[in-house]
Amino acid sequence: MDKQGQGGFARAIAMDLGTTSVLVAVRGRGILLQEPSVVAVDRHTGKILQVGQAARQMLGRTPGDLVAVRPLREGVISDCTVAEAMVRAFLHKAAPGRLLKPRLLVSVPSGISEVAERAVVEAGLQAGARRVYLMEEPLAAALGAGIDIAQPEGHMVVDIGGGTTDVAVAALGGVVASTCLTTAGDQFDEALIQYVRQTHGLLIGARTAEEVKCAIGQVAGEGEETLAVKGRCLNTGLPREVTLSGKETETAFAPVAQTIVSAVQDVLERTPPELAADVAVSGILLTGGGSLLRGMDTLLAQETGMATHLAEDPIRAVALGLEATLPHLTKRQEGVLNLARRRQVEV
Repeated sequence: MDKQGQGGFARAIAMDLGTTSVLVAVRGRGILLQEPSVVAVDRHTGKILQVGQAARQMLGRTPGDLVAVRPLREGVISDCTVAEAMVRAFLHKAAPGRLLKPRLLVSVPSGISEVAERAVVEAGLQAGARRVYLMEEPLAAALGAGIDIAQPEGHMVVDIGGGTTDVAVAALGGVVASTCLTTAGDQFDEALIQYVRQTHGLLIGARTAEEVKCAIGQVAGEGEETLAVKGRCLNTGLPREVTLSGKETETAFAPVAQTIVSAVQDVLERTPPELAADVAVSGILLTGGGSLLRGMDTLLAQETGMATHLAEDPIRAVALGLEATLPHLTKRQEGVLNLARRRQVEV
C-alpha cells in the first residue's frame, strides 16, 4: 500500500518533463519545483555541473570546456545520460533526502513513439524511481484545468508547450482524436530570430528571442508596444540595437501560428459528430506556456468559430493534472502505454 508517509514524506511524485521546463509535484505537498530543463556539462569529462535555472544562465555564454544542453528535443529525450542526471537532480531538489525509490508519474506527448516512451521510463528508473507511469499531456492538462475527463462529454485541449503542441479531444478518460506537432514555443523563437535577421540585419540569440516573445509577442492584436533589442550586426559584426513592435512579432509568428490553427481544424474534422457537438458547446481549452502568447485565444476563436478559453494556470496545468492522478496510481498501467501502436490500430 502506498502511504503518504511514514516519516512525513510522500512516496509518489509527478513530473511534467517538458522540453523547456520541468515541474515536479509531490503527493500531498503540491508543486514544489519549476525549473528550466537545461543541464551544464563539462565537455571533456562529461560531469554534470549545474541543472535547471543555474544551467540556463549559461546558455550561449559557456567557455570552450563547458556546454549547456537541453536533454529533451521536441518533447522526447534526445540525450539519455544527461536526462537521467537531470531527472535525478530534480527529484532530490523537490524532496531532498526524503525519498527512497518513489513511484514516478511522468507526462508524455500524445504523439510519442514506443521507443521514446521506453526512454522516458528508463530515465525514471535509472534516476531512482521504483516504478514509472506515463500519462498523456492533453489528459493531464484537462484534468489540471478542472475538467472531469472521466465523463462521456467531449472536450478539446490545445496544449502549446516548448517543444510540442498537443491537440486532442478527450472523453471517458481517454484521447479520442489527436495530433502532436513539433511546432511550439521553440519554433516561435526561431521564427523571430529569422525575421530579425532578414528584416533588420541583426543576429539575436534564443534567449533574447524568448524575452521578446514574452514581453511584446503576439499573434493577433493592436501591436502598439515596442521593445529595444540588442544583437550583433550582420554587416559590421558590431553590437547594435533595434526597436521591435508587437506587429512585427505578429508577422514573424504568423506561419507558426497558422500551423497550429490548421492542426486544430484537422482534429475537429476527425472528431466523431457527437463529441464535436460537445466541443462546440464547451469550446477549446488552451494550456501550456505558448497559450500565453497574446491573441492566441482570439486567433483560434476566429479561425474555428468556437469559444476559446485560457486555463486558469496554463503553465502548471499538466503538473496539476498529474498531481491529481497520484492517489490513483495503482489503477494505472505501469511502464510504456504503447501509444504509437494504439494509433496504428485506430487507423
